Amino acid sequence: MKEPVYIIGVGMIRFNKYPDKSVRTMAEEAIRLVCADAGIDSKELQAAFFSNTFWGMFASQHSIRGQVVLRGMGIDRIPVTNVENACAGASTALHLACAGIRADMFDVALTVGSEKITHPNKAMSLGAYASCMDVENFERHIQMITDVGKTFKIDIPGESGAPGEGRSIFMDAYAMGARWHMDRFGSTQRQLAVICSKNHFHGSLNSLAQYQNAMTVEEVLADRAVAYPLTRAMCAPVGDGAAAAIVCSERYLKKLNGVRPVRILASVMGQGADRGLDDPDIGERLSKQLYNEAGVGPGDISLAELHDATSWGELHQTEAMGFCPLGEGGPYAESGATRLGGTKPINTSGGLECRGHPIGASGLAQIYELVTQLRGRAGARQVEGARIGLAENGGGNIGVEEAAMCIHILERV
Repeated sequence: MKEPVYIIGVGMIRFNKYPDKSVRTMAEEAIRLVCADAGIDSKELQAAFFSNTFWGMFASQHSIRGQVVLRGMGIDRIPVTNVENACAGASTALHLACAGIRADMFDVALTVGSEKITHPNKAMSLGAYASCMDVENFERHIQMITDVGKTFKIDIPGESGAPGEGRSIFMDAYAMGARWHMDRFGSTQRQLAVICSKNHFHGSLNSLAQYQNAMTVEEVLADRAVAYPLTRAMCAPVGDGAAAAIVCSERYLKKLNGVRPVRILASVMGQGADRGLDDPDIGERLSKQLYNEAGVGPGDISLAELHDATSWGELHQTEAMGFCPLGEGGPYAESGATRLGGTKPINTSGGLECRGHPIGASGLAQIYELVTQLRGRAGARQVEGARIGLAENGGGNIGVEEAAMCIHILERV
């Protein structure tokens, strides 16, 4: 049995577009919030893990990003690990903090992710995402997406330009996956719109979501085309934000009073592999490891936050996590199972599509939602009887799957 690890505090600012905020100021807000939630002074922290991807690219702050933020807040003398793992950065920070506690390196640690992606130069914002791929082989990757797409026997309406033109290249990678699923299993664009509409409903109940507007299935389908079958509403927006969590050992927890801890049952991390589209992917492989470590199965999960940079991402990960059989993610969403009140509510925060996706912070935003739900403090979007939550967070892309992934299972104490 691995050493128990507990989350004793979470903090998050609303994800949005913030021309007047920086990576530093957003991180400071989240850190103040998480310390207040945990009820401890920042001087108690014994280690910190700081997630960010684009600060160096946009503002030339490389190398010591976490130290710059924490020293400015008077948090010094503790080891700081800077984490860069694309969209999986913040969940990687949490995974590393758990590993350190289980290795008896420290008893209480801060994990924080902060990201600013909006920029006056829109092309720079969208182009930055390409750095989360194999840059040296980027042209080959684009060609692979194009060539694979030609093998699918589905009708594709008028295209929206070459891959990566006027959008993040990740939208083309997700579109390729969606087209494969449509070709292989008969899933539909309307099923993707059902997922998106559901997430807009959830996001409308979340005061920290970037998008808080409900959308009907028809409105999602009528939105501007991005890369078929994806419309704009089905894709995570560009935005900024920060989120944080404080984790501790069981012996440290016993010293505290009045905290509302949530236990981390399992934390796994892995790297993608070279494979074909029909082979088991990183999520399918890692989820088996995760459930084995946690001693639970897909049926035990009360709710999940899944990496839905597009609606296709949620459909795919619903299958990969074992919530429904391969090929049935579309009908499963249409059944209402993944909506609040359903048997397996997914992305009650609104997900990346609506809560937002400042990539260095997204993994901890998922944790914020799960902790809030497991504490019974989610208000209008509360999942009744929530006991065990799962957060899956993928990062980057090489070949036909994520370059990295972290998955966590949390349990109400």
